[in-house]
Amino acid sequence: MSDVNAPWLIVGLGNPGPGYAGNRHNIGFMVADLLAERIGGSFKRAQKAQAQVLEGRIGPPGPMSRRVVLAKPMSYMNLSGGPVTALRDFYKVPTANVVAVHDELDIDYGTLRLKLGGGDNGHNGLKSMTKAMGPDYHRVRCGIGRPPGRMQVADFVLKDFSSAERKELDWFVDRSADAAECLVIDGLERAQGTYNS
Repeated sequence: MSDVNAPWLIVGLGNPGPGYAGNRHNIGFMVADLLAERIGGSFKRAQKAQAQVLEGRIGPPGPMSRRVVLAKPMSYMNLSGGPVTALRDFYKVPTANVVAVHDELDIDYGTLRLKLGGGDNGHNGLKSMTKAMGPDYHRVRCGIGRPPGRMQVADFVLKDFSSAERKELDWFVDRSADAAECLVIDGLERAQGTYNS
């Protein structure tokens, strides 16, 4: 079991820049922004990595409180591994305390799954992270569903959520943030039992 005092690194995966902000591929950024709001801080440029970071604590005050570094890599999605590994090393975060929050095609929209380790399922952000530091980090997988008809995967993930999806998006981002917090505070098993649907 990991050192209870070791910090956690919660990484929202996405692409930088306003043109990508509402894309399905950027749900990780949306969750990171909400977690930052809950902590009551704002992202700043990291000294040691191409990323925006915010240090803080989550959980109730006292022994259940956890030190966290929230991060949004400012490389593009397929280069996320470099900034994440640099932050992990700089903040001395065990790999098992790294949490990637990302979009997941093979899960229906609005559905969450949490896990430790595993493959990248063709996700370029995970592929880059796994190549840089191995697969043994946590994932909060935010379901976005499969592209309709013959639409290419790349086109689908780089499009904004549909108007129907946007009706539930705030709820989904909120629930994803809750799941990330639960994972860090209560552990994977409890978080899976509560949020895996």
